[in-house]
Amino acid sequence: MPQLSLPIPNTTPIVRRSASKSAIFASDHDDTTFHDMKGVSMPSQAAAAIVPSPIFLWRFKVVLFLLWGVFCCKISWDSVMRMSVDLRDLFLYEAFLYYNPLLLVTLTVWLWGVNLWIFSQSWVNYAKVFDLAQLHLTHREIWKCSTWMTIVVPTSMTAYLYLYSHGEVSLAAFQPVLLYAVILMLLISPFDIFYLSSRYFLLRTFWRIVLPSQAITFADFFLADIMTSMSKVFSDLERSTCRMVNRQVATIAWFEADSICGSHSIAIPMVLVFPYLCRFFQCLRQYKDTKEKNCLFNALKYSTAIPVIFLSALKYHVLPENWVGFYRPLWLISSVINSLYSFYWDITRDWDLSILSRVFLFKIPGLLTNLLYGRAWVYYWVLGTNLILRCTWTYKLSAHLRHNYLTVFTITALEIVRRFQWIFFRVENEWNKMTQKQNLELIEAAKEEDRLLGSAAHSI
Repeated sequence: MPQLSLPIPNTTPIVRRSASKSAIFASDHDDTTFHDMKGVSMPSQAAAAIVPSPIFLWRFKVVLFLLWGVFCCKISWDSVMRMSVDLRDLFLYEAFLYYNPLLLVTLTVWLWGVNLWIFSQSWVNYAKVFDLAQLHLTHREIWKCSTWMTIVVPTSMTAYLYLYSHGEVSLAAFQPVLLYAVILMLLISPFDIFYLSSRYFLLRTFWRIVLPSQAITFADFFLADIMTSMSKVFSDLERSTCRMVNRQVATIAWFEADSICGSHSIAIPMVLVFPYLCRFFQCLRQYKDTKEKNCLFNALKYSTAIPVIFLSALKYHVLPENWVGFYRPLWLISSVINSLYSFYWDITRDWDLSILSRVFLFKIPGLLTNLLYGRAWVYYWVLGTNLILRCTWTYKLSAHLRHNYLTVFTITALEIVRRFQWIFFRVENEWNKMTQKQNLELIEAAKEEDRLLGSAAHSI
């Protein structure tokens, strides 16, 4: 039997189903509701329904990122296994030389983003400490950069391994050259892309570090300190660039240690010592401006790294018996002095142990605040790891120990992690000094105001 649809009069309440609940609209609101609905665009409603949630997008990106990582690892492993056993180590060593400095830079950028995130959650105003512009990069922009670096660098390395193992030597040699060229062009590009103001702030700071002809700011010596932790990165960048310029990429020309880009090159200790020399001259410049003797003692600390680097390099240029009987004991003594002096300076000058870990007192307390703020184990962890990694850092500075590239890479990565935790307490200490200075200035201003008011009342 056919169903009849009867018209519903305007005076009858309309019952509408919204999800599982019914809503009754009285008849006197029908016209208003109808006119409101006319102003809503149906395509915009459909678009709003189609747009996925931010959480879904984030999870989707994470899944794609993990799939890409698995794909790169699989291709790289298969490419390495195609090589003969006798050539595999040399093949890996060369590939590792080109890409390990960029991987370590990527790690540094990731950790710097973590530093900024912690500072943004705490009461430490890092933008004021570094005298940054109002539109400076936050941890989100830093993590975007590090994410792209994490994608691009391993992809280029995978392409290099794949092409080389399949006989496309010329195309394989082009991969690191292209990557280095693109990074350089992005860094110095004058166009307003890829955070122009931040890139130029970084380049200006580098220039001020190389030529400390002006007063040293906190950002100047802060970046110079980070450069000392990355001296091995700069050394590998120099060797990689040397091979690219001399067209030795994916060839056996560099296997000779005494070649222009070999492991016995004098350029290696020169590049390793360069960040320490920059920091040394910064300290002298600070002493000239402030006349503080601590600047001279700080300069002495950086100078202790110089004999460690050059005594190690002498192994390749002196007789073996002279190295074992004379130069190696000197190298060991200078290594111990440098490690202990640097550790002492960290805990007595760069940090203020009386307020250590206050940086983890967040504006909105959470898990990290409960775990790290005011905990005794943070003291022991920071002191213990700083001492151990200060000592192992000498291993990386020594050119005669760099043949074990995986060990050196691990120690360099650990040194970057040590510098990452050093940043928390160094920036916190600087912020506390600034606030204390401001408080003293306010107190002095209040006293001066009271004195003037008192003298005025006395005159009346």
